Amino acid sequence: MKTKILKILESTNDYVSGEELSKRLGVSRTAIWKNINSLRDDGCMISSVTNRGYRLEKIPDLLDGDIISCGLDTSVIGKRIEILKTVDSTNEEIKRRAAKGEPSGLIIAAEEQTKGKGRLGKSWDGHKGGLFFTALIRPELSPSEISSITLAAGYGVCLAIREYTGLDARIKWPNDIIIGNKKIVGILTEIAAQADMLDYAAIGIGINVNNRSFPEEINSRAASLYTELGKEINRNDFFRCVISRLDKVISSFIVSMSIDDITSFTGLCATIGRRVSVQRGGRLIEGKATRIDPLGELIIVDDSGNEYTINSGEVTVQGIY
Repeated sequence: MKTKILKILESTNDYVSGEELSKRLGVSRTAIWKNINSLRDDGCMISSVTNRGYRLEKIPDLLDGDIISCGLDTSVIGKRIEILKTVDSTNEEIKRRAAKGEPSGLIIAAEEQTKGKGRLGKSWDGHKGGLFFTALIRPELSPSEISSITLAAGYGVCLAIREYTGLDARIKWPNDIIIGNKKIVGILTEIAAQADMLDYAAIGIGINVNNRSFPEEINSRAASLYTELGKEINRNDFFRCVISRLDKVISSFIVSMSIDDITSFTGLCATIGRRVSVQRGGRLIEGKATRIDPLGELIIVDDSGNEYTINSGEVTVQGIY
């Protein structure tokens, strides 16, 4: 009910009478009044004037599962959305739920992470204004096919940013999203598997959305949608767009990473065509990133023409970060 009232108030800059809300929603005016007060308790600024009704002045920048789910039509991801005020790590929480038998499709997001996780054991702090969430999926894949999920997640988020903001977001293989030469998204996929079959994948995604500043140690290489656009965006609406894109892209990629999928991903990959370096087996490999293969692996050609296939590791890209 609150979500429906909020949607009506959002659709106009004028006052909407309690009587009109009552008729449109088929409930009593007392129910409208109670839900208006509940929205105010949630942080919504709603003014009221006798004989005119209610007007929405401001929506707080808080995530709301009901608002995000409203109008969301997905096949798997986002079938259930749970928003937590604080958590150690959304990845850890999803893994705890998965161990108890939680089915595929759950998304857990949090306003704050106290022990956010990044790749290679790095931390991902939950800075205010960011969007931090993890999706649980249980695809029928072998552990060796997990790379397609990470690539699909990066591609889906990149598409959502471009669609929602118009910003020129690009992918730094395999799991970062950048704008210019600064990082705006990090992705960490963790799995549980038997010898030849995946039990589940926890796709953890951190997006700098309305962050206005960053700690000094990362300030020179981090950006947010706010710092790039110069204005805040509605995190609930943006989150809905991200989930929708993720669901479509991941469903496509894990069935079969087609030539069209690889071409589309490559077209948005800032790594391709650049000079890169990566540690492999105790040695440093340097060369040019030339393409992505059907398994989602990065192909590097060194100065002597030797070709290397990279399926994991921290790849340094000249000119980024």
